[in-house]
Amino acid sequence: MFHPLLPSSLPRLLCSNRANAATKPARGAAEAAAQVAISVPIPTPQRPPTQPKSGMRGRCRGIHGAVIPGCPETFERGTSSPSSRGYRSEGASSDEQHQKVREIKEGDMVAMPAGVADWVYNNGDSPLVLIAFVDVGNQANQLDQFSRRFHLAGNPHREQKTQQQVRARSQSRSQLRRESGEQTPNGNIFSGFDTRILAESFNVDTELAHKLQNRDDMRERIVRVRGEDLQIIAPSRIQEEERRHYSRDNGLEETFCTLRLRQNIDRPSQADIFNPRGGRLNTLNNYNLPILRFLQLTAERGVLYKNGMMAPHFNLDSHSVIYVTRGSARLQVVDDNGRNVFDGELREGQIFVVPQNFAVVKKASAQGFEWIAVKTNDNAMRNPLAGKVSAMRAMPDDVLANAFQISREQARRLKYGRDEISVFSPSSQQTRYE
Repeated sequence: MFHPLLPSSLPRLLCSNRANAATKPARGAAEAAAQVAISVPIPTPQRPPTQPKSGMRGRCRGIHGAVIPGCPETFERGTSSPSSRGYRSEGASSDEQHQKVREIKEGDMVAMPAGVADWVYNNGDSPLVLIAFVDVGNQANQLDQFSRRFHLAGNPHREQKTQQQVRARSQSRSQLRRESGEQTPNGNIFSGFDTRILAESFNVDTELAHKLQNRDDMRERIVRVRGEDLQIIAPSRIQEEERRHYSRDNGLEETFCTLRLRQNIDRPSQADIFNPRGGRLNTLNNYNLPILRFLQLTAERGVLYKNGMMAPHFNLDSHSVIYVTRGSARLQVVDDNGRNVFDGELREGQIFVVPQNFAVVKKASAQGFEWIAVKTNDNAMRNPLAGKVSAMRAMPDDVLANAFQISREQARRLKYGRDEISVFSPSSQQTRYE
């Protein structure tokens, strides 16, 4: 199946994830994305409208295309180039051009700047689940604290109604009265234009312009591709001919247009922190995925093994949105006043928000615990409260002894009791979490 063009008014991070293999759909099946707003102020676990499941055994893969305004079409098929395998339709132009497309698979993070239209196609043999994190507090959002997604194609009445209901719950009655009668869902972005104006804009006949508006299309956001496969130019199937020189070089092509949008975050060999008995952490920030500097976001992939623990810590400069992809864990969150604001279990498919400077600790269950987190800073930093690189470890013995009214020996036990960094292995002194 195919997810049509979908520009967003806000930066996004898309994560390709596993799906439930209990039912094995035919080739090309897809599942809708769950979308999360980052600026939720209170730490409460929530379950998104579409709940992905773990445990897929098939091949989770797809193709993603992003259309960045002002950038050249670097994928082209010349008249002498070989045909793409199963990717050309009858009557297709031999000199087709389009912007870069990229293959995505399980564990990939895709960074999307605000206003960039994109589409996703599932060319695998299993469901493809996309988890979308949307930063409504980003500086690119100059209208209000809501996410607005507008469609170039399709007829997304149902989704538009849902978005309006969310906004309505946060608006005052006076605002609702002013906007009454003006918020009726109308379909994709072209449906609001006069058909003749569209025809003149594209230099086509009115019949084709009417089809752009999709007014009679009831397929919503996800559509099934006609024929056996989607016909595009992809480097794995056809020789890529990228233009190296541009007749009108304004410098943009050498910066924003060439930035990588995709990076896998689930490779154990690339873990930033690894404990063979505790788990691992992988991080994407502006250093290993530079486009995150524009989005002001950091992504984190965490895996805790059986009864493993993530050290108590707080985020210095960001909020954190956590989505659980597998297993369960006990979480405790403490605010800046020392109050326990959450103490409970977080399970697969749930979303949890930890505000900036709120301390949090994660303790995996016997099934382990895996998550994806997005943080609202392009180089988010955490301050661990225990372990080898913690604030406690860096304190002089006497400072700790006097601050906590303990002996120097006890202070040293606090400092050196854990010689691990951030990800802790199960301790024999701790009670096993059921």
